[in-house]
Amino acid sequence: MPTPFIMPKMDMDQEVVTIMSWLKKEGDRIEKGEPVIEVETDKIASEIEAPESGILANILYHENEEAPVTKVVAYILKEGETLEDIPAEKEKPVATAVVVEENADELVEKKGITFATPLAEKMAADLNIEISEIPGSSGKVTRKDIEAYATQIKDQVKPRVETPATPAARRLAEESGVTIDNIIGTGPNQRVQAVDVISASAQAVAPRPIRVQPEAGTQVPLIGKRKRTAERLTSSYQETPHIYLSVDVDMTRAESTRKRINVIADNNGDSPVSMTSYLIKVVAWALKRHPYLNSKLGDNNIVLLKDINIGVATAVDDGLIVPVIHEANLLSIQDINERLRYLSKQAREGSLEAGEVSGGTFTISNLGMYGIHSFTAIINPPQSAILAVGGLVRKPIVVDEQDTIEVRPMITLTLGADHRIVDGAVAAMFLSDLVMGLESPEIMLYQGF
Repeated sequence: MPTPFIMPKMDMDQEVVTIMSWLKKEGDRIEKGEPVIEVETDKIASEIEAPESGILANILYHENEEAPVTKVVAYILKEGETLEDIPAEKEKPVATAVVVEENADELVEKKGITFATPLAEKMAADLNIEISEIPGSSGKVTRKDIEAYATQIKDQVKPRVETPATPAARRLAEESGVTIDNIIGTGPNQRVQAVDVISASAQAVAPRPIRVQPEAGTQVPLIGKRKRTAERLTSSYQETPHIYLSVDVDMTRAESTRKRINVIADNNGDSPVSMTSYLIKVVAWALKRHPYLNSKLGDNNIVLLKDINIGVATAVDDGLIVPVIHEANLLSIQDINERLRYLSKQAREGSLEAGEVSGGTFTISNLGMYGIHSFTAIINPPQSAILAVGGLVRKPIVVDEQDTIEVRPMITLTLGADHRIVDGAVAAMFLSDLVMGLESPEIMLYQGF
C-alpha cells in the first residue's frame, strides 16, 4: 500500500500549517529524510522531510494553502505500486495507472502520462477543458497551465464583431471620438444604440464622479505567520482583561553603566552591549522579585513559573516573531547580548528553530528605534504581562527638591498585565523596582541578581 505522507505536528496547540512550497513535484523520486515541503507556522518556517523513499504522488495541499497537521498531504509510491493503490476515498490526480518502475520524467515522455493537481482539475472542469489537451510542465498540469490555456483559446477564437452596435451608433462614436467597446448597450443582447453613444459622449466631458466605495488595490493573503499572529492577538485582546501602567525613566545612570561595560567588551574583543540586552537583564532581575508577572493562568489556579524566559518581539517581512532568551536571569549581560544578536539574525533570515521561539514567560516590545515615545502592547498568550519600550528622548526634568532642572535621557515604559492574575498594586511595584534597577544599577549588585 502507498505510504501516506502525514504532516507532522510541531506544537502542542498547533492545528494547521501553511504550505509555502513543495521542493519536489508529483512524479519525482524522493529519498527518506530528504526535505520535500517548506511550511510555515505562526512562529517559524520549517522543512518537512520524506518519511519513506519512493515516487511522490497525489499531492492534496498546494502552495499558500493551509494543511491540517496529523493528516495526509500526499502519498509515496514504492516499487510495484500504482496510483490505483491509493485509497479511493482520497482525492487523486487525473492520471493513467502507473507502475513505479522507471523515473517519472521518462514515464511522461514514453507513455504520455498527464498528471494534474486537484486545483487544476477543478478549474478545467469549471471551464469545460479536457486535461489531456493541455501541455503541462514536466507532464504535470497546474493552475497556471489552465489559466494560460484558457487565455490562448480566448485569443484564438474572437468574435467577428467585438461589440454589437447599430450603424448609426458606430458613426456617432467615430464622430465624437468615443470608444464604442467601452459602452454597455441598452439594446437587445446589449447592442449599442445611438442614444448610448450620446450618453457616453456626455459623460466623457462630465466631472469624474466621486467613488462611494474606495477602489481595491493590491490584496495580500492573510496566511501563515501573519494569520496565526492575528488570531492569537485577537483572542488575547478579547479574552484577557488588560490593565496598563506607564512610568518615565531617567536613563542617565543606565547609559553611563552601559558605556563602561562596552569599554570592557571592547578590550575583550566582544560585541558592544545593546540597550535592549541591558534592559533584558534588568527586567529579569525585577521578574525574580515579582513572580506574578512571570506566570500564566491554569485551569483553576495561577502557575508561577520557575524559569524566566524573556521574548523580544521582532518585526520581520511577513509579520511579527518573538525569539526567546531562555533563563535570562542566569545569564551574564554579555551572554544575553550575544544570544540576542544571534536570534535577531536568525529571525531576519527566517531560520529560527522551534526551541528558539518557544517557552517565553514574559515579552518585551521595543519600538523606540522608530521614533515612538510610548505605546501599549497586547499580551502574548499564555503570558501574564508585556513591557512596551519607547524611544530615548532628551528632555528637561526636575532633578532635586530645589527644583533644579536638567536635560536628561528619558524613556517611557508601559506595562500591560492580565488583571485576572496581576493586581494594579503588584504591577506598580514591579515597575517601581524596574525603574530602581535602571536608575540605580548598583542596587542589583547589592541585592543580588
